[in-house]
Amino acid sequence: MKFFTVLLIVFTTFLACEKASLYEVPHGEEVAYNSNDTMLESNVKTNSIAFIAGFDEDENTYYTNATRYFKNQQIPVVEELYSLDEIIAYLNMSTKTYKNIHIISHSNPWAGISLKVSKDGNRITVHNLDTALNSKSIPIVTHGVDEHTNIIFHSCGLGENTELAQLLKQAFTNTVSPQLIASPYFNVFGGNYVPHYLAKPYYVSYPTGHSPGPLALSEEMKTIYPKVTIDWNTALTTRKETTATEIYSYRFNVPVEWEFTFEDVSEIPSLETRDDIMDFVSEQDEMAMALYELDIPLEKYRWIIKISEEKKTLLIKGKTTILCVLDPIENSNDAGNYAVPEITNENLYTVF
Repeated sequence: MKFFTVLLIVFTTFLACEKASLYEVPHGEEVAYNSNDTMLESNVKTNSIAFIAGFDEDENTYYTNATRYFKNQQIPVVEELYSLDEIIAYLNMSTKTYKNIHIISHSNPWAGISLKVSKDGNRITVHNLDTALNSKSIPIVTHGVDEHTNIIFHSCGLGENTELAQLLKQAFTNTVSPQLIASPYFNVFGGNYVPHYLAKPYYVSYPTGHSPGPLALSEEMKTIYPKVTIDWNTALTTRKETTATEIYSYRFNVPVEWEFTFEDVSEIPSLETRDDIMDFVSEQDEMAMALYELDIPLEKYRWIIKISEEKKTLLIKGKTTILCVLDPIENSNDAGNYAVPEITNENLYTVF
């Protein structure tokens, strides 16, 4: 069997760290929040800036809520810069050195950060960013940053992705090295009860369109997280915040897609069953490696194929549905209330 060309495409248009907000504010109205509930920077608001590095799609209002949040803290907000090189170029034109630089960008455990490496490039992953740094295709930081600057990424789970966080820190380092700060937890902007909080995420997956039901998924969650004392059935069937710090869940999809081009249509394999497709996928090194990096088992995908005899192509699509349970982080000294997301709290944020 000979493939003339192999095109690998992994789409990651899912909603991890992108939960649609339940918090609403009338159009044009600004709300002043109690600083005890929302402060990220104690009393330091001068020499700070926030980059809203993305835009909302469909009914999702994550970036809109984050924009409102930082504006209400009187922190200047910069929008419509969606790549690392654009943000660095902006800083290089600065006449001041910032104490806190906030970067708000979706992220998830499967595809890195939605922030792009360059304006016309790919989203940030360990591979993509490492390649860009080694090729020196990212501008060098010359202004706006010094050794006292905090680069604060509001990107879900980045605080536990040491390799990626260190590369991001390297991107902002020249003769001096700033601190890069990120939380290992899930960021929620625009909750029902506070405008920003952190939550511990737990995941379970199934082939899209073939849910085994909440009871079976609850049993699987018990197996995945044996030391976690959560009523998984209640969590999986609760889809919105009805009381403060309540555990709830939402779902999103992770699709993957490959297209193979053959020299002759007779070489296209006959994949008649789901098992045939999974066997084929597991035998292809590039496909197997991509799925290994996503860390979602083959059997958790719904698999379909499309054959074009005219183009001599085989298209393989897989899609898995992820149920994400969010357990809001509570204030250790005030049960029932959210922990204040202060970047100085080493239990909530990691400093690199």
